[in-house]
Amino acid sequence: MRTKLFCLSLLTCIALVAASAADVASLPFVSPMFGDNMVLQRGKLIRFWGWARAGESVRVEMAGHAAKAVAGLDGRWQAELEAPAPGGPYTVKITGPEQSVVLHEVLVGDVWLCGGQSNMELGLARTRNGADEIKAAEHPEIRLFTVKQHVAYSPTAVPQGSWKICSPQTVAEGAGFSAVAYFFGRKLQAELHVPIGLIEDCWGGTPAESWMSPESLHKLKDFDVPLAEIERLHAKGGPESGSFLMNWLDEYDVGSQSNNWAAAELDDSGWKTVQIPGGFSELGVADVPSICWFRKEFTLPDPLPAGQATLCLGSIEKMDTAYLNGQWVGASSWVENPRAYGIKAGVLKPGRNVLAVRVFKLKPQGGFLSKPDALRLVLGDQSVIPLDGEWKGALSVDARPPHPLPLTFENYPTMPIVLFDGMIQPVAPLSLRGAIWYQGEANAERAHQYRTLLPAMIGDWRKLFRQGDFPFYIVSLPAFMHHRDQPGDDSWAELREAQALTARTVKNSALAVTIDTGDPDNIHPKDKQVVGERLALCALANEYGEKIPWAGPTFASMTRLPGALKLRFNHTEGGLVVKGDKPGEFSVAGKDRQWHWAEAKVEGDSVIVSSPAVPDPQAARYAWQANPAATLFNGIGLPAVPFRTDNWPGVTDTHKPW
Repeated sequence: MRTKLFCLSLLTCIALVAASAADVASLPFVSPMFGDNMVLQRGKLIRFWGWARAGESVRVEMAGHAAKAVAGLDGRWQAELEAPAPGGPYTVKITGPEQSVVLHEVLVGDVWLCGGQSNMELGLARTRNGADEIKAAEHPEIRLFTVKQHVAYSPTAVPQGSWKICSPQTVAEGAGFSAVAYFFGRKLQAELHVPIGLIEDCWGGTPAESWMSPESLHKLKDFDVPLAEIERLHAKGGPESGSFLMNWLDEYDVGSQSNNWAAAELDDSGWKTVQIPGGFSELGVADVPSICWFRKEFTLPDPLPAGQATLCLGSIEKMDTAYLNGQWVGASSWVENPRAYGIKAGVLKPGRNVLAVRVFKLKPQGGFLSKPDALRLVLGDQSVIPLDGEWKGALSVDARPPHPLPLTFENYPTMPIVLFDGMIQPVAPLSLRGAIWYQGEANAERAHQYRTLLPAMIGDWRKLFRQGDFPFYIVSLPAFMHHRDQPGDDSWAELREAQALTARTVKNSALAVTIDTGDPDNIHPKDKQVVGERLALCALANEYGEKIPWAGPTFASMTRLPGALKLRFNHTEGGLVVKGDKPGEFSVAGKDRQWHWAEAKVEGDSVIVSSPAVPDPQAARYAWQANPAATLFNGIGLPAVPFRTDNWPGVTDTHKPW
């Protein structure tokens, strides 16, 4: 019996070793985090890693320093090498028994990880004076690495990307390199005169929990439901989309399965004739959640007009996916955002064309929300093909109860952990100087929860990279949406408060305030140079030890006066300065907790606030709304940090997604 068990155990071990060898064979000898043109971190042990056969020795050599590593049972090797003097260029040689790699044009300086959502992702071309900035982006001492966007339900080993020398060509490639990261790195390099490496690691629309570990989220208890669903999806197998909605569609949408309703050649003669806008009542789902597909044929001239065409569908509730001649052209779950999908060359053709649109409707008055003339195809010569009127329609999913609905309805990665596993794990444990972070918009409706989320995420990153409490600098959200005439509670103000609390309480963190920038109608403001340079001020003062002002006026204490409150500030270098006719935007409240606009008067490093409507003020707030009239600065031009003196319940205190 023992002999039989021993044989079975031996066979199992052989199988595991064979499987491991097969896995290692698919992994690179040197991680793509290391390559020609990279920057390595000065002043720390430089960590190199990759994969080889278990037990094989790997040698790393650079500037007279050498280190040896042995591949473990999983094939991973890691060597730590003393960093040579800043500068370069250096050559790195990595040698194993069967192969070797030589890295050229390697510099030694400071490496910064640049994370967040779309405002960190936004490329230079979409910023103020973007074209001129791109032309001037000739900085050979700055090196760029963009981590390819990738979601995963378990840790990813290998990142996709490569190091590039900063130039007008490389900052403009693809969607463009992060403008905030570029301006941050440019100022650091100009001040420090050392090479700067910038790693763009971000994805638009993503919440903080997508960038966190499952261990941290389990401890917070708020995410047990989505984490359980991710485990179910992982065990089930299939595409890892990072979106609960997309997984749900894969599971239930008949139209996107084997009988592909987007195909140009599909016979839709049996479909019902419907009127668009509208269409759902004819299919029997006017008032219930549902997925319906709509198809329309139209004819285009020969030859097609030159230039890019745009498909316009107006606003849609909740989510649409559009196909032209069977090819995907766009999708959105942002209800208020009118759809305008640019069409790549070769998708449209002279003569017959077929447009197919899948709409997931949740509300009784959902679906196509805009007027009929909003549905149109705009050709390259700006001629218009109307798309309203008669279409063909078919019901794919009647999602009324008890049919299950997805946990969330975004069609981009918003699932917890998927970007920590997919885009942060494969970068670690690269030696870094620190990180910058521009995110929060996606968590604004859960701002109170963000008070614990963001510190936990910072802890996750620091634990993963194993370099202690490295610097972590946070962008406070800029102004957005239109000004509100009356003071009161506000989710964006509470999110800024959560960011400020994190910067104040988490070791080696700081806040770059941008409340004096922004656009009421655009969540992606163009003023990215200000953002990047204020982050650089945080780094220069707090990490590099330069004796420079880096923060704007910050609330320090409150003193109650007869009928007024005295608010004292720190970081008032050059004195408190009001930009505009009067100090704004302060409000006060009494014991009834009703807020009223306040008169404000600057006295030295303090502001006295009062209101005739509040004879006995108890609390004050400054710049407490999404788009405030924030006029208080210090003498060097840095804006005051929005704040409140009360701790009364806010609008996001109990808001949780699950």
